[in-house]
Amino acid sequence: MAISRIARAGALAAAATLALTACSTGTGGDGASGDCAPSDGPVELDFTSWLPGIDEAVAIWNEENPDIQVNVQTGPNGLGGTYQNFFNQLEAGNAPDLGQIEYDAMPNFRVQDGLENIAACEGILEAESQFVDWTWSQVTFGEEDAVYAIPQDTGPMAMFYRADLFEAAGIEVPTTWEEYQAAAEVIRGEGGYITNFSQSDINQFAGFVWQTGGQWFSNDGDSWQVNLEGEESLMVAEYWQGLLENDLVSANPPWTDEWNAAFNNSEVWTWVSAVWGANTILSGAPDTAGNWAVAPMPQWEEGASAAGNWGGSTTAVLKGSEHPYEAAQFALWLNTDADALTAMNRTAQIYPATIEGANLPVFAEGVEFYGGQEIYQVFAEAGTNVDPNFVWGPTMTQVYNDVADGFSGAISGSGTLMDALTAGQQSTIAALQAASIPVQE
Repeated sequence: MAISRIARAGALAAAATLALTACSTGTGGDGASGDCAPSDGPVELDFTSWLPGIDEAVAIWNEENPDIQVNVQTGPNGLGGTYQNFFNQLEAGNAPDLGQIEYDAMPNFRVQDGLENIAACEGILEAESQFVDWTWSQVTFGEEDAVYAIPQDTGPMAMFYRADLFEAAGIEVPTTWEEYQAAAEVIRGEGGYITNFSQSDINQFAGFVWQTGGQWFSNDGDSWQVNLEGEESLMVAEYWQGLLENDLVSANPPWTDEWNAAFNNSEVWTWVSAVWGANTILSGAPDTAGNWAVAPMPQWEEGASAAGNWGGSTTAVLKGSEHPYEAAQFALWLNTDADALTAMNRTAQIYPATIEGANLPVFAEGVEFYGGQEIYQVFAEAGTNVDPNFVWGPTMTQVYNDVADGFSGAISGSGTLMDALTAGQQSTIAALQAASIPVQE
């Protein structure tokens, strides 16, 4: 199960150089030449994650490592509150030893000097060969002798759909976005919605843009270019604006009871999401067990096979940890150990960032909730069709928040999705300038 590279090391190196030099926030550690020695005596580590059932994987570690115990705290997803909690805790000096951080949020934490450089810790640099190469570049920023987290999973996108409802209505599973809109019209006539448009989790929209080959950020080594209102982004925005204006999609805030209920009561028939979305539907719509299936995401051109990526996380050692050695060893184990990876897939359906992890037996099994379909085969193929050149900017949290404000306004009738991207373009340039990060207007 091959997975495409999804980020350029050169771009990340430029990102680190531009952002960190401009912000003068320090190095985040002493690099491989620094100390990373084991602590004396028993150690307790605090770890914050939002993965469902993560405590089951941690329990395996705790049983095998009585002198290094990990306490798990679960919370909302990153943009749902956990990242802000991390930043508040970092400022107060009481952050957990370890935290789950998505790839697109890593630059925010690096710029604010919130990450420990664990490159000097035993086995960390040597672990690079175990991971899909693009994921390793995401945690090093192209810096020499630097590792700021251990890759956890990836998020290739495909389409979850209600196979039973499509069959009963006589609707062919859409393979293009044009067919998707046509299906949406039929489904609306049946009293349902083809999907829910996310007004606040902009990562999904970024994944749609990613599929088109669009770019929100680029740099030439001297400054950043921001392109939220590029041709591809506007094409995606105009498509979804049309679906919204014609009441062909719902717009429930994601990750809410209302949102889950729309899946569970058969109001919403599809969700174009990442591989980890398998758990979201499974846990949020239990009454629909056995009725879902997975197909490649719709294409803009018939016969194409492009896919976007949404999410994927790391396990990072946060700045100020008193036990970076032990924290680094746990992070490496969690994301490479076969039993840990299997446990995390069983409870959260994550798809690992390790090369060998994708070959574990669990990823070749049919999933009962999805009618016994071997859904990971679909996502494995999607991973090979993700454009490797998408670049994250250094202020993604701000970008998401600002665009989400605009999207929410568009849904309530104040402006359009295209207006939101234009406003986001302007606010992002202003945010970069305020942080003294070179940017072209």
